[in-house]
Amino acid sequence: MKTIAIDLGGTRIKVGIVANGEVLNSIFVDAFSEQGLLPRLPVLEESIDHLVKQLNLTFGDIAGIGISIPGIVDSRQMKLLSVNKKFSDAVDFDFPAWALRKWNKPLVIENDARCATVGEWQFGSGKGCDNLVMLTLGTGVGGSAIIEGKLLRGKHFLAGCLVGHFTINYEGDTCNCGNIGCVESEASTWRLPERARSNMLFSSSQLSAYETIDYRLVFELAGQGDELSKMLVNQSLDAWSAGIINSIHAYDPDMVILGGGIMRSHEVILPYITQKVEQHAWTPWGKVEIKAARFPDSAALYGLDYLVNNIQHT
Repeated sequence: MKTIAIDLGGTRIKVGIVANGEVLNSIFVDAFSEQGLLPRLPVLEESIDHLVKQLNLTFGDIAGIGISIPGIVDSRQMKLLSVNKKFSDAVDFDFPAWALRKWNKPLVIENDARCATVGEWQFGSGKGCDNLVMLTLGTGVGGSAIIEGKLLRGKHFLAGCLVGHFTINYEGDTCNCGNIGCVESEASTWRLPERARSNMLFSSSQLSAYETIDYRLVFELAGQGDELSKMLVNQSLDAWSAGIINSIHAYDPDMVILGGGIMRSHEVILPYITQKVEQHAWTPWGKVEIKAARFPDSAALYGLDYLVNNIQHT
């Protein structure tokens, strides 16, 4: 059976039809996440109907609907409990009733980082490893853990998915979650432009010529010798390394997987973080393996396919 998987990103929403570890068809739509989710539901419905028709399927071929969302999710009652600015109108929305009313299908909803972790665990770089942590480096920093073959959720559904909000600098800036010095507030795409423009080197940096500052640009200019870009890269690598080391100490994994759009610069990120982990993580049993995600942009779709078909086992 096939799964309709919806990955709600802050900028884009990816809708796909997935089966047995393969995305059969997918489409992107704009998220406009600050405006809420409910106004986008008609667009999602049209996208789903379009994808099913394109593949000459019927909804009899579909096992269920899966939704990945950045927020705290009650995966027993299948509802969104809390978000941080994105899709705020979706809190307590009855997603299962929506799916039943529209397609007569069951629905699974889960935190986006957990979905990505499950996707890599079952089909990607973590296949065969039952103790792993995954971090997604992008607009924010997400995280999740698999411990002894079980997806970590916790009594209040907070466990494992707040890796990006570990405090790594108690004298740092306030994060958009309200905490101080989070991994995310120290190094993420949403914070990067402010960090760049507030630096005294900005006026003499090549970055000052660009309206949009993101990690693709910063890594590129760092490779060309731009001093501010090099500083930002090193600061970010140290922040991510600290978050990963905290995750290792918290969850005792055999492997850490790194995904998200920033991992397009994996050739710089992986060696640096691996060295930091080997230097500073307290793992007397041996070395934690640091790997890039196999599906840096679509792991959540694979994870949703697994969750829809195996929800009772996770």
